[in-house]
Amino acid sequence: MSLIRQHLIDPEICIRCNTCEETCPVDAITHNDDNYVVDVSKCQFCLDCIAPCPTGAIDNWRVVSKGYTLEEQFSWDELPEQEELEDQEIAGEAGEGADDDVMAMLKLAHQGEGGKAKAPASAATPSVNLYNASRPAIARVMGNFRITAQDAENDIRHIVLDFGSTAFPVLEGQSIGILPPGKDEHGKPHRMRLYSISSARDGERPNHNNLALTVKREEKGVASNYICDLKKGDEVKVAGPYGATFLMPNDPKANVIMICTGTGSAPFRAFTERRRRSMPGARGKLMIFFGARTPEELPYFGPLKKVPKSVLDQELVFSRLPDVPKEYVQDRMRKRGDDLAPLLQDGNTHIFVCGLKGMEAGVTEALADICRQHALVWKDIHGAMLESGRFHVETY
Repeated sequence: MSLIRQHLIDPEICIRCNTCEETCPVDAITHNDDNYVVDVSKCQFCLDCIAPCPTGAIDNWRVVSKGYTLEEQFSWDELPEQEELEDQEIAGEAGEGADDDVMAMLKLAHQGEGGKAKAPASAATPSVNLYNASRPAIARVMGNFRITAQDAENDIRHIVLDFGSTAFPVLEGQSIGILPPGKDEHGKPHRMRLYSISSARDGERPNHNNLALTVKREEKGVASNYICDLKKGDEVKVAGPYGATFLMPNDPKANVIMICTGTGSAPFRAFTERRRRSMPGARGKLMIFFGARTPEELPYFGPLKKVPKSVLDQELVFSRLPDVPKEYVQDRMRKRGDDLAPLLQDGNTHIFVCGLKGMEAGVTEALADICRQHALVWKDIHGAMLESGRFHVETY
């Protein structure tokens, strides 16, 4: 019997954020009004769509004798069960003489493992998908503060939401979905948008049932303009929380290297607050490379300057300073290569990258350059970090 390994999306937990379709390099992912689906004839198992998915809905696999059609997938309310397969059938799919790597890949597919990103071993267990678009939590706005200079081009806001008596447990690195009111030009409700939580797990104000978001106003952004215009006391529909891998390690020995631009700083503000509050004497190093065009455009610039270096080693990098050559986070990383190289060799080091999609390649090249200069092999270090849940990228 000829078997097929098929990539599928779970319609029960997919939030229709479109990240997977935008990420797929071969246009294998498409959608209708009900579901996001994968074309078995196009999917090349590159796994590019796995890490950006905020809910894990994308990370589902089946080994089947006949591929599920797009029409079948569009009709699903839940995924079908994996049909029972014997090892000899899996071996038949691999072909005679298949090596161990091929067999392992196929067995993982049969078991439903799709190369899923791993959370740090010491991270707390997250709560996910407690609320959705049809059954949202209701939060009340407690504050809305501009955190870029008044004359800065980018209007970035710090929004505080209070959940009152509604249980909404979150961890640093998770996201929530905001449901803007109203309908689009087709008469359908506006799509939910995801925003990273920028406060520690015990609240923006310690021991309160609230959280903070860092939101940039986009000129034509329905959700961002809605959020940035919220007034104190307004009610907001919230879904989530989402995200089970981009999580802060709880180990006080963990070295955490954070690399971000703009609102990509949101989860790292949460990381810093958590470390400052709960592990002020932690042995592990907390380090950030934070890029913006100017100090006026950098969110939280003022508060960041008050954080002592003993808590956070900061590299604030600006690309549009007058009469100064452009500099980006990857350039500053190279300058700090002598400090980063020993951290890369340390099994307690975690790297988190968050920001614009284009920054990932530059950061990876910088890490590879640092390794070459210090007689290290980035490919091996990167692989070990991925395997142990110590390397995470969240770009948009």
